Amino acid sequence: MARDMSDKEILKMELDQLKKEVSTPRTPLAANCALTVAFVEQMVPNDPLIKGVADDKNPYKGDKGGCIVT
Repeated sequence: MARDMSDKEILKMELDQLKKEVSTPRTPLAANCALTVAFVEQMVPNDPLIKGVADDKNPYKGDKGGCIVT
């Protein structure tokens, strides 16, 4: 696409993109990290990777025979 455009058109496109990026609301990294930590800590009680899955709700646990290698 850029091959078919003149240098002026490319510069105008870049300028338009920069104008969009300048108006993007920004927050400090520390604030984003604090929000992320709070979210993760809020979700800990429901996280199966941390708590594990109860045997009665685990579809992969039970008497399914398993695999025998001969």
